[in-house]
Amino acid sequence: MSKLDNLKKHTVVVADTGDFDSMKEYQPQDATTNPTLILEAADKPQYQPLLEEAVSYAESKGMNEAHKMELLIEKVFVNFGVEILKIVPGRVSTEVDARLSFDVEGSVRKAHNYIALYEKAGIPRERILIKLASTWEGAVACRQLEKEGIHCNMTLMFSIPQAVAAAESGATLISPFVGRIRDWWLKHEGHDFEPHEDPGVLSVNEIFYYLKHFDYKTQVMGASFRNSGEILELCGCDLLTISPKFLEELSKAEGDVPKKLDAKKAKAQPIDRLEVDEKTFRYLVNDNAMAIEKLAEGIRKFAEATIELEEELKKISV
Repeated sequence: MSKLDNLKKHTVVVADTGDFDSMKEYQPQDATTNPTLILEAADKPQYQPLLEEAVSYAESKGMNEAHKMELLIEKVFVNFGVEILKIVPGRVSTEVDARLSFDVEGSVRKAHNYIALYEKAGIPRERILIKLASTWEGAVACRQLEKEGIHCNMTLMFSIPQAVAAAESGATLISPFVGRIRDWWLKHEGHDFEPHEDPGVLSVNEIFYYLKHFDYKTQVMGASFRNSGEILELCGCDLLTISPKFLEELSKAEGDVPKKLDAKKAKAQPIDRLEVDEKTFRYLVNDNAMAIEKLAEGIRKFAEATIELEEELKKISV
């Protein structure tokens, strides 16, 4: 059996792509998207009908140019999500505009808009995960949405305080970014890391065992990988979202994949509870140079990708 098949025995595999062909080939349980992935997919001819339909929708519903663009972006994301859910049996994650990362009301409104569009397309909210940045405001929005039965995936996560705030808010899923943590430490330490000592891998370990130790329902999904070794080192994590490049690599490699993370072992670990209110959260995240730098950079890059996608869509709507 391939390493991908063996990995799937212990971990739910999620496709980190907006490309439908990759999903069909590697048969993940779920899929996750973000503005960068949608932007990459939007360049391909086979996806033009999804974009054109979104343009027509926005033109017919929009009250002014700004409103039309908001509707257009929402409809593009949902159009891709609907098509993805025809391929994967599980859920799709749809991302709230990164420019709303510090706007509770705006994030909740955006989530409501997404859910309304999905439900109009016949997709129940149980199959949707709303992706929110792991800011304090994101956690507050998550708490409100989860109470409404709208499931959330807290993204751009780089530290244990972010994970605890998300879990306390009842998040369905959290996505610690393995590769981006590694990138920061690689730059600052000047040397690479073996998978078992990779700072991103160690961060997911810490988060996974903390949440299991204290019986949070929130699932952990490792994300943003730089090599397949990181992925294999996290076998046993609830979920892992993997790009087509590494899905292909793992599908072509044969061999056993031992389970590295085991929720049954969490209770035996000596872990102190971390109390995270707003003041503590802001201090601890800002006190972690890697976490605050990568969070700011991630918000900035996702916002830039959304703006770039808007510019591309304007060309279709002209």
